[in-house]
Amino acid sequence: MNSLEQLEMETKEIKNEVLLGKPNLEVFSATMQKLAETDRGIMAVTSDSRGSGKLVPFGQKFPEQIVEVGIAEQNLVGVATGLAAMGKKAFAVSPACFLTARSLEQIKNDVCYSDNPVKLIGISAGVSYGALGSTHHSLHDYAVLRAINNITIVAPADNFETEAAIRSAAEMETPVYIRFGKKAMPQNLGSIDFEFGKGRVLKEGSDLTFVATGEGVWPAYQAALKLEEEGIHATVLSIHTIKPLDTGLIEKFASNGQPILTVEEHSVNGGLGEAVASHLFQNGFRNKFKIVGLPDDHTVHGSQVEIFDHYGISEEGLTKTAIELLK
Repeated sequence: MNSLEQLEMETKEIKNEVLLGKPNLEVFSATMQKLAETDRGIMAVTSDSRGSGKLVPFGQKFPEQIVEVGIAEQNLVGVATGLAAMGKKAFAVSPACFLTARSLEQIKNDVCYSDNPVKLIGISAGVSYGALGSTHHSLHDYAVLRAINNITIVAPADNFETEAAIRSAAEMETPVYIRFGKKAMPQNLGSIDFEFGKGRVLKEGSDLTFVATGEGVWPAYQAALKLEEEGIHATVLSIHTIKPLDTGLIEKFASNGQPILTVEEHSVNGGLGEAVASHLFQNGFRNKFKIVGLPDDHTVHGSQVEIFDHYGISEEGLTKTAIELLK
């Protein structure tokens, strides 16, 4: 029985219960090790980040399949590009804040423009670094990468989506960016259906729809369960792929005219919310709409949980926002 089948069995057993699993980064590392056992083409390239990327065990087991470039993110992308151009399945692993800022030119030109199938892995994404502050937050990555042609952008919500995303990325022949946070996430919030560009329906309701991505999905799911106690029935969509966006699924749940609330661990500018709003507005939808994310302001300091609470990316905050949107 492989790990995906195990997750399916556990999901059936617990029915509507949600089990908290591991940090997605640990699932990423475990999946990389599984893949490398049978595929010598799997390569991890790190920028002094094998520890924070949970790749120490990978390096110990497969010392010939890991490259360390030091604190040199532009070189990281360049080396991974060279490996990919030679047929290797290169995973470039670095903190998301540096990978998508310092290395943006290399991502744009060497990876995307030159069509090299590098798998860009942004670790400790969003506000995972907490009290280290804005220098270490990646609240811009969706926005800058959405503006670049020829890249898939992914933010897994749970352990299942993480493993499925890494397995899918390994076989992709075009560039992909996948971001991970640091805290423990649910094992599996829904079915075992996964495909890049296709969202997952985690819960169905008729009163409003949460359209969420990455680590914003779990508080949206919790809020939907809380709203259920108030007689409000909410849909929860996990849009793990920000680009290409599953516009068909979003339109399906927007067609009832009820409010839509997007949730993301990203700036309210240029991320999932604006992508969804742009598509719906340009296609004639006029639902009440609210983007929940990080505002265009100096970010407060604190842990990820404290920052989420401050900006309403929490069960309590999203419940309150949803009720206000329904008025």
